[in-house]
Amino acid sequence: MSKAPLKVWFEREGKLLRLRLARPKANVFDFEMIAAVDGALAEHLPNTNLIAVLLDHEGPHFSFGASIEEHLPEYCAIALRRFHDMLRNMLDSPLPILVAVRGHCLGGGLEVACAANFIFAAPDSTLGQPEIRLGVFAPAASSLLPARLGRAQAEDLLLSGRHVSGEQALAIGLVNDVSEDPVEAALAYFDEHLATKSASSLRFAMRAARQDWAAEVKAKLATAEDLYFDGLMTTRDAVEGLQSFIEKRPAKWENR
Repeated sequence: MSKAPLKVWFEREGKLLRLRLARPKANVFDFEMIAAVDGALAEHLPNTNLIAVLLDHEGPHFSFGASIEEHLPEYCAIALRRFHDMLRNMLDSPLPILVAVRGHCLGGGLEVACAANFIFAAPDSTLGQPEIRLGVFAPAASSLLPARLGRAQAEDLLLSGRHVSGEQALAIGLVNDVSEDPVEAALAYFDEHLATKSASSLRFAMRAARQDWAAEVKAKLATAEDLYFDGLMTTRDAVEGLQSFIEKRPAKWENR
């Protein structure tokens, strides 16, 4: 039997839900990981005593992203829709979600972090959306990053596929805090700024602060999904890019 992809427990007198990605070193968001995270949120967010969620990871890296094999044409519609449904549920979370990041936080991993409220990163962490290097684009990041960073900074990351460090991510507003120990920084934020709040009032504050923004992101995501499935994935180069990555060889673009 394979190891469970997610560890779940409570801290701070039951006020903080802890979720830990537990498939190092890659912590890939495959079908199993998506189901585990989505299931844990669905089960525990209705808990009226809960104040926040902290998502972190085992191993040196937060996540290498989504499963490339599950994004080939025969699987991509199911895989992406399940992943995006999880992100939509995160966007609609009634309570703040904190994310602590070390190492690589790439592709789908960064999309997960951006769907949360607060990102705490190590200074030498690596964040980015490398999908364009594979001949595809990231529908969720195309919707989340402009809302989080503004158009210019988002387009830089989405069109170049380049990575930024934790320090650079802080400078452009991608993360909220940089610390040598991002988990401890996230816990300190919870203790100082959230732990003493009314859980019921916090739910109303979350709705007031986030519901219009979340609705806009979800509408853009639906449009980006259509472009991905009906446009991009009908092209030769998109399939070639994914296949070349799996086969560990350079892609041969034909620009079609």
